[in-house]
Amino acid sequence: MKKTALFAGLASSVLLLGACGSQEAEEAAATTTTDGKTEVVFWHAMSGDLETALNDQVDAFNESQEEYEVKPVFQGTYEEALTKFNAVAGSPDAPAIMQTFEVGTKYMIDSNKITPVQEFIDKEDFDTSVWEENILSYYQVDGKQYSMPFNSSTPVLIYNKDAFEKAGLDPEKAPRTYDELKQAAKALTTDGQTGFTMLNYGWFFEQLVAAQGGLYVDNDNGRSGAPTKAVFDGEEGQNAFNLIKEMYDEKTFMNVGQNWDDMRAAFQSGKVAMYLDSSAGIRTVADNADFEVGASYLPVPNEADREGVIIGGASLWMGDGIADETKQGAWEFMKYAASKEAQAKWHVDTGYFAINPEAYDEPVVKEMWAEYPQLKVTVDQLSETTASPATQGALISTFPQSRQSVVNAMESLYQGVSVEEALKRAADETTSTLGQ
Repeated sequence: MKKTALFAGLASSVLLLGACGSQEAEEAAATTTTDGKTEVVFWHAMSGDLETALNDQVDAFNESQEEYEVKPVFQGTYEEALTKFNAVAGSPDAPAIMQTFEVGTKYMIDSNKITPVQEFIDKEDFDTSVWEENILSYYQVDGKQYSMPFNSSTPVLIYNKDAFEKAGLDPEKAPRTYDELKQAAKALTTDGQTGFTMLNYGWFFEQLVAAQGGLYVDNDNGRSGAPTKAVFDGEEGQNAFNLIKEMYDEKTFMNVGQNWDDMRAAFQSGKVAMYLDSSAGIRTVADNADFEVGASYLPVPNEADREGVIIGGASLWMGDGIADETKQGAWEFMKYAASKEAQAKWHVDTGYFAINPEAYDEPVVKEMWAEYPQLKVTVDQLSETTASPATQGALISTFPQSRQSVVNAMESLYQGVSVEEALKRAADETTSTLGQ
């Protein structure tokens, strides 16, 4: 998750591109394939098994109709792909479809080199109510849909059911509050096992704050106006940091650093009994553990009203400066990929959420849930999320830098820095970048 220094060198390229909205870009002709289909280039950052699943989606679309040919092109990490996109954005060489991670949302909007999918929704009077509101809302500003969610995930509490039984805890009743989490962690901590851990990663901190209804920045998380100040160092942020520090001081919390594989290995080897993970990683963890794996909702403070979770992952953006026919092809693919049949296969193949909840009624999903009941827990948590500025997530262009500041603050807790000092430093650093 190397999102720490992404946008520092991109601002100048966006300004240059903004100054050259050429007439030839607007009059770009659609590229056709040898069989007369309109070519729709799709830049993505999916590798390994995820790329295989993506290619299957593309192949199925291409075979379903005769007008368009989607061409998927792997462009490296999200950071690498976005850097390449900025070199061609707004020109005829821009991809018709661009996959960008969620923290790039504000940056993509501010680039003015994308075509909001709302234009096609309005043109066709397309009914978006069939899609999951809590996924769509992240990529909306003032009710306008800018991109199409694609690979979406949320955080979830993963726990060792066998360890729960051994510690005298109910394996079917995972902790839902901070107090319950601390009590369970104490019972689960032994000479060779630590009760709980979470990655030193800003995304999890953002989720813990939002679950309580807390905001990351002012102006409704940057959704009612440009943010001017980080506010995550308030009560909600202090609750989250106090939880980490108290458990670390009590030796019921393991510092696993910033590597996802190290964290999952600690769980699978029995060195830690509970941890926070992405919902998209559940199947892999369950397949590789020698014990029964449980999944539950993100814990919140005892006194807090649970708001829910923020969507993570990435979405699909439509390019600008390309032919109208190419844009139409991009839209047709997005609609196909969001259909219940395609989403059912996507959910089963990858573990990501279905943008279309009707997909969960498909037989292939029911069969998967019978084998992996943990997946249904993640879907239930998302469906019970309250739509609010907190759970929509923050819109800031400098998110990667802010996340690194939060990581530094988290790690400073292990060195004895106070919660207030650590959070204030991270918030001040974030505030200083907001105008950049």
